[in-house]
Amino acid sequence: MKGKIIGEGSQPLICTPLVGKTNGAILAELSNILIKKPDIIEWRVDFYEGIGNIEEVVALADQIKEIAADIPVIFTIRSIREGGQPIALSDIEAIELNAAICSRTNVEYVDCELSNLPEHFEQLRKVARKNGKKVIASFHNFNCTPSRDILNQKFTQAELYGADVAKVAVMPQTLEDVLTLINVTLEAKKRLKIPLISMSMGGLGAVTRMFGGVFGSAVSFAVGQSSSAPGQVPIEDLKAVFSIISRSMGE
Repeated sequence: MKGKIIGEGSQPLICTPLVGKTNGAILAELSNILIKKPDIIEWRVDFYEGIGNIEEVVALADQIKEIAADIPVIFTIRSIREGGQPIALSDIEAIELNAAICSRTNVEYVDCELSNLPEHFEQLRKVARKNGKKVIASFHNFNCTPSRDILNQKFTQAELYGADVAKVAVMPQTLEDVLTLINVTLEAKKRLKIPLISMSMGGLGAVTRMFGGVFGSAVSFAVGQSSSAPGQVPIEDLKAVFSIISRSMGE
């Protein structure tokens, strides 16, 4: 894999989303984002109007990857139950589309929600392994922050499923919820053998996007042109914060 790899390096990577609805909008967005030099690009395919046409999606994914060059790309179909856009695909059709991306494009990462059936997750994992791609096992709750036990269970589940990266994103109602996410992240970092990504969303949780790397999160999602989740910080601001943290901690 060319470019930066999730989990390597001393500070978190910055990932910016593509959320355009059409080919033209996505490619224009990509052009604007690349100027800002993110470490990773995530294509949120659930925003794309052509998601129902596998050939169109595969062709555009290839084009995005070719333009992105050495910057890794994450292919993500976020389900409506985990905060995504309404799409016409069933869960198994989404898995099959992810599998096509693994076998027919040079995209490096695919996101697969832990709410998928275990056999569907395993189906995708096998295709990804065969084609040298990596699977991010993700869990999102846009309503609240579950208990420490549940959050720990999600990180553990990702590793048990054979994922390459574990991701948890939750919505805080209080600052105590933010601390819960941070504490669980630190515990999981010590326990897991795979890299992890975590964030507390919204205004209250914005601090985790800036300082989450100190506690073990390997990626922070930032606004390149448009945000894909509440609380995302502009990439320019995030780079400035990371630079300050790095200098302050002597890295």
